[in-house]
Amino acid sequence: MDQPTEQSDSRSITGASTASVHAGEQRQRAYDSVTTPIVQTATYTFTDTAALIDYFEGRVEREEYGRYGNPTVRAAESKLAALETDGTIETAALLCASGMNTITTILLAMLPAGSHVIITDDSYRRTRQFVCTMLARLGVNHTIVPVCDYDALESAILPETRLIVSESPTNPYLRILDLPRIVDIAKRHRVKTVIDATFATPYNVRPLTFGVDLVMHSATKYMGGHNDLLAGVVIGRPDMIAALRQAHGILGGVCDPHTAYLLVRGLKTLALRMERHNQNGLHVARFLHEHPCIRQVYYPGLPNHPEHAIAAAQMRGWGGVISFEYDGDLEATGQFIDRLRLPYIAPSLGGVESLVEQPALMSFYELTTEERLAVGIRNNLVRFACGIEDTADLIRDLAQALETTEL
Repeated sequence: MDQPTEQSDSRSITGASTASVHAGEQRQRAYDSVTTPIVQTATYTFTDTAALIDYFEGRVEREEYGRYGNPTVRAAESKLAALETDGTIETAALLCASGMNTITTILLAMLPAGSHVIITDDSYRRTRQFVCTMLARLGVNHTIVPVCDYDALESAILPETRLIVSESPTNPYLRILDLPRIVDIAKRHRVKTVIDATFATPYNVRPLTFGVDLVMHSATKYMGGHNDLLAGVVIGRPDMIAALRQAHGILGGVCDPHTAYLLVRGLKTLALRMERHNQNGLHVARFLHEHPCIRQVYYPGLPNHPEHAIAAAQMRGWGGVISFEYDGDLEATGQFIDRLRLPYIAPSLGGVESLVEQPALMSFYELTTEERLAVGIRNNLVRFACGIEDTADLIRDLAQALETTEL
């Protein structure tokens, strides 16, 4: 396959939609294709021994074996890295098999035995499970601190602390980190920061521009955008990503070329889709906030959200996910969800279709009510992930479900 040589001129990219379409891509692609070709191969040939030696001595850049790289995957990484920066910092990206594979690769690569990691409590439960169980078996210690409690965060830092791991917005209560503040704490103590910004996407916030060391996403969600792929990505300084890539080649959680192709295709409409997700999220949150059958709404775009001012200062928009508490028990909340006609009952978020779930059942079914409450999950909590349907239709559907559900 001929290697493209002409890079798109980033200086002509000023808008979010233009960046979604063009950023990070080669202007001239193999075979004069408009789209990024799928290079479906597991291994790559060398013309002779001299070519092999040139590769290993760094005189040429090319692929050797599928676990270490693929042209379609590299194209996706280049676009993801470009979308995560405002042009003031140099970035690189590493594409992984899933969001969980991304965070586990980061943690395994950066936390040796005897080290210490700090994680906030309102983080993805599987991330916390990995830290509390598997990393603990490897001799890595941890402290869980309340999200947005910066005094507790700083007090938890030990001489052996290597990483601070959090999310913004968090899952499921959509708390928003004061990114400059957390970066200041980390830098004063020479600790690295890792922020999962899946719920925001680079369209709404770019943590690297605030000084965060690594930002990661479950690309399965908004980046893919169509509920048809599994992938994860970590973006940061090129030297940090190069080190993670070495570990990734050993751990083996590679993204296949067809998935990378679908991801590039999804990213083309990221800005357009996020505009609608942001619009739907805000209007649905406002509707729920005013409805008598809803006890509490968690959405950073509402003025009563504890970090609304921080979100307004840091973010372009607030995303399409709303968490709220229905005015009923476990069973009544499930009945309300069953009355909805547009969203599908399913895990995940960020696709064009709206999805809804009751975390007490979808994610914490095996726990008792008391155990759920201990980790902050109430039986009547609902997570509604708005798709790109018309706003009025989503609100109309919610209204009819709330009107016909018996409390």
